[in-house]
Amino acid sequence: MVALITGATGGIGREFVRQILMDEDVSEVWAVARNEAKLKELKDEYGEKIIPVVADLSKSSGLFSVKQKVASSRKKIKYLINNAGVAAFKRSDEFSIDEISDTIDVNCKAAVTLIQMCLPHMEDEGRILNVSSASSFQPTPYINLYSSTKVFLRYYSRALNEELKDKGIKVTAVCPGWVDTEMLQNDKDGEKIHFPGLTTAENVVTKALKDSSRGKEMSVCTGYAKFLHVYGKLMPNSLVMKQWMKGISKYIN
Repeated sequence: MVALITGATGGIGREFVRQILMDEDVSEVWAVARNEAKLKELKDEYGEKIIPVVADLSKSSGLFSVKQKVASSRKKIKYLINNAGVAAFKRSDEFSIDEISDTIDVNCKAAVTLIQMCLPHMEDEGRILNVSSASSFQPTPYINLYSSTKVFLRYYSRALNEELKDKGIKVTAVCPGWVDTEMLQNDKDGEKIHFPGLTTAENVVTKALKDSSRGKEMSVCTGYAKFLHVYGKLMPNSLVMKQWMKGISKYIN
């Protein structure tokens, strides 16, 4: 069986590769990423089970490359991990049109499209894990575009899990808080940024795979992220945003 993992060369995606290779049912990991050199490094590190798929998921041509790979194989897909994502910390009016398109296309369109491609090749006990974010639990100015796409992915995942129950396919929205990866900006103008509840990719992936195996529709890794989930549901949005702005104020002025 196959695991298809997007954004596979770094951070959470690379950790998914490492842990899923331990699953004896998985004979191949189709590692999807834009950077061919990093995919080669991944294959050199983990061996012949890694099948590199070079694709820019913000482009139709990239999605077509993945579609060709899926369609040409007779192997069943056990895991689809939609991990690829685009994020930026800035005001919404500072985004270019291309940046907006790329963010929505990778974070939303690509994930849904890949699910549609892979579903005919999945069967009972197949698993889809969509990496959303704890930022989807509340309105978050200055990462507004990113977190809004993650709201979409979280709701889509939870509803899809319900729709696919009759097929035995489990869908889990993975909602990490701050994760110590290369995607995280560690300082602003020379000042170290404090990230409450910071955790590792290993912790996120271990919890996600465990929750997926149990059929949970959402995986939340840390106590801090769980607090944000409850806090975001109980408190008025105006208060939640006020607290968020207080926390980030020294990094935006």
